Amino acid sequence: MESTSVLLPREKMLRDGITSLDDEELLALFLRTGTSGKTVFLLAKELLEHFGSLYGLLTADLAEFKHVEGIGVAKFAQLKGIAELASRFYNVRIRVENPLLSPEITRDFLQSQLSDAEREIFMVIFLDNKNRVLKHCHLFAGTLSHVEVHPREIVREAIKVNAAAVILAHNHPSGCAEPSRADKEITERIIKCCQFMDIRVLDHLIIGRGEYISFAERGWI
Repeated sequence: MESTSVLLPREKMLRDGITSLDDEELLALFLRTGTSGKTVFLLAKELLEHFGSLYGLLTADLAEFKHVEGIGVAKFAQLKGIAELASRFYNVRIRVENPLLSPEITRDFLQSQLSDAEREIFMVIFLDNKNRVLKHCHLFAGTLSHVEVHPREIVREAIKVNAAAVILAHNHPSGCAEPSRADKEITERIIKCCQFMDIRVLDHLIIGRGEYISFAERGWI
C-alpha cells in the first residue's frame, strides 16, 4: 500500500508537470518513505502543519525536529539537502540565464540567498554590458533591523569586475518587504554614486518572508 501511494506524485508529475504537485505531494516525492505506522503522505502533511510552511520546514534546525515524532537525523538530512540543492541551483541558474529576460530568475535567486538570514544582508549582482552576471556577493552585513551601506564600496567593486550595471538587494528579517525611508534614501545615494562612473542601477529588491518588493516594478528606478 505504501509503495503504491508513493508513486502517485511521480505519476502526476510525469503526466501534468512538476508544478502540478501541491506542497504535500512534492514533499512526499522527496521523502519517499514514511515512518512506522505513518504513510509518507501523512508524514508530509504533519510536517507542513507543524512548521507552518515549506519555508518553516526547510529552515528549521535539528533541535526543532525533536518535537516531531518519527523524524530522525536521516530525514532531517534529506530536508536540509533539499534546501541546499535549491540554493545551489539558483546560484548556477543566475549565471547561465539572463536575469533581465526573466525577472523571476533574479527574485528566486535572491530569495534563496536572503530569505532565511537572521540579520540584514546587502547583496549586489554585477552585470556586464549585455546584462550577463559577472559576480554576486554579500557586500554588507548588519543587525536584525539595520545594515550600513557604503555606495563607494559598491562602485569600487563594480570597477574591479568592469561591470556596466548592478542589481541591489537586501533582506528584511522581520518578514515584511515594504521599504523604509532609509531604504529609499540609500538607493538614491547609490544611484547618484554609480552615475558618476556610468554604471546603471537596474533594480533594488527587498526580500521578506514569502514576499518581495522591486523598486523597478514600482517605478522608483
